[in-house]
Amino acid sequence: MASVKLTKVKKIYDNKVVAVHDFDLDIKDKEFVVFVGPSGCGKSTTLRMIAGLEDISEGTVEIDGEVVNDLQPKDRGIAMVFQNYALYPHMTVYDNIAFSLRLQKVPEDVIYEKVTNAAEILGITDYLLRKPRALSGGQRQRVAIGRAMVRNSKVFLMDEPLSNLDAKLRNQMRAEIILLRQKLDTTFIYVTHDQTEAMTLADRIVIMKDGYIMQVGTPEECFDMPKNLFVAEFIGAPKMNVLKTELVKEGGKYYVKPFGVKLEVTGEKGHLLAEKNIDSREVILGVRPEHIVLAKEGEPGAIPVVLEVNEMMGSELHLHVFTEDGTRLIVRVPTIDLTHEQRENMVNGHKLFITFEGKVMHFFDPETEKNFLTDEA
Repeated sequence: MASVKLTKVKKIYDNKVVAVHDFDLDIKDKEFVVFVGPSGCGKSTTLRMIAGLEDISEGTVEIDGEVVNDLQPKDRGIAMVFQNYALYPHMTVYDNIAFSLRLQKVPEDVIYEKVTNAAEILGITDYLLRKPRALSGGQRQRVAIGRAMVRNSKVFLMDEPLSNLDAKLRNQMRAEIILLRQKLDTTFIYVTHDQTEAMTLADRIVIMKDGYIMQVGTPEECFDMPKNLFVAEFIGAPKMNVLKTELVKEGGKYYVKPFGVKLEVTGEKGHLLAEKNIDSREVILGVRPEHIVLAKEGEPGAIPVVLEVNEMMGSELHLHVFTEDGTRLIVRVPTIDLTHEQRENMVNGHKLFITFEGKVMHFFDPETEKNFLTDEA
């Protein structure tokens, strides 16, 4: 088992294009860390530098306390699972899993024990004599994971391993990776562009944009207290609603006035504003779709909206609405909470009323886009 430390790691292509900027991160032994972000943010490049598949332009990578910048991938004590499986098509599943062990001249009886044990854990024992072309995508991914498992590596690196699978199979494989992590009890570094994978798998998430780290934290920290507007909108589905409004301090309390409706900031957010002694100012207000609720006409804090699109998602509705000034918002409503009358009113073009509590609000600086309730703002 091993820790991984990246210090001021930078990747520069052609002496001018910076793909990764001064990447600093300490990954603890047996921790599951997920790099997440949009395409081109540098997450896979960073993983490949850890693996030794990309040269490091500046900085150091340490695995288990040893600087590995100049070590070949095979000497770094890592195992990598790729997006495209990278299986040998002419070999059986057994031979694919055993391949790296045979290169190391491991005795055949030891190879047999390791391969059959990995196959049993992954549920692919019945497929050991098949060729990869006879397997489904999920089965091929299990073979790729099995090939990494038998190496007894210090660190598991996984580069978007589920992106080629359909939605149902991705959900199943996520659960299997969680179980695999419990069985292997090793250090995992996982790359994905899917924030759902990041939230469900990670001990900590590293959210990246344009080669920079935007935030490092637990899934709960990144969701509940995003450090900037990018993180706030990236984490959560559908994404957070944001709008410009005024934050007003009156008599030791704080209020916002979106769409002419006065709402008090309460809970932890209200306490933090008071502790930081924030003055009245313009803010970007963020509210997640699941924190907006339906209200009645005339109810305090009720905001009139018009329903534009109603997406039926099974257990919930995604309501796309717009306000009198044309601002568009998304509202998540559990179907079980709806009355018969409310269901009848979910017709495009119908007028509705919504509201939200002060404890669910997020506040971002319009210029820096930082959350000014976090320590770094």
